[in-house]
Amino acid sequence: MNRWQRVWKFGIAPLLSPTALSALAAALREDDPRLVQGTTTEPMPLAIFADAPVEGACAISFALWQGHGLDRVGTLHLAFRRLCCSADDLLDEALASSAFIHWFDDAPRSEMRRQLLAEIEEQATEPRRAA
Repeated sequence: MNRWQRVWKFGIAPLLSPTALSALAAALREDDPRLVQGTTTEPMPLAIFADAPVEGACAISFALWQGHGLDRVGTLHLAFRRLCCSADDLLDEALASSAFIHWFDDAPRSEMRRQLLAEIEEQATEPRRAA
């Protein structure tokens, strides 16, 4: 198991609701252009855009946006940061979530979509650990 997979499986995914995971899986399957690499949100998570509507998001933020209705950049970015901190706590490792984030941002899009969708589908058949 790659490091990003371990972080996803045991740190990030358990913190996402089934609705959020389902929304992310659909975006991966359909190659939704709102699922973006290289940034947490579009517009960028800067104070000037805090009240702006979300137009695109990374995997974690996309799941929170579409699965929980967090549709403003500032609110979504705060939820993203909190989830990453919680994932790091679950894994008992500072900045563990960065392994997943770097993989997601740097992997070729087709590879990222295929591999992350496979992880979500595999976990859908396993019992939930938390939520």
